[in-house]
Amino acid sequence: MLNERIKIVGFNIKVERMRQQLTQEKLAEASNISIDSLSKIETGKQVPSCLVLYDIAKALGVEIEEFYKGI
Repeated sequence: MLNERIKIVGFNIKVERMRQQLTQEKLAEASNISIDSLSKIETGKQVPSCLVLYDIAKALGVEIEEFYKGI
């Protein structure tokens, strides 16, 4: 169950990043995380901390709640 929720969060991050036409490189840089970490988060292979989610949301200009749609 947790795995599925992590995948949904990652998918929602990816969808928003693509909607804004940002590359993983640009979002990772703006979020102050590595491209590898962002890639793993988007694919559900890495569980992001609350602070990382906050930084990604801030870089995308959205509320963190956006990442939890569909859970």
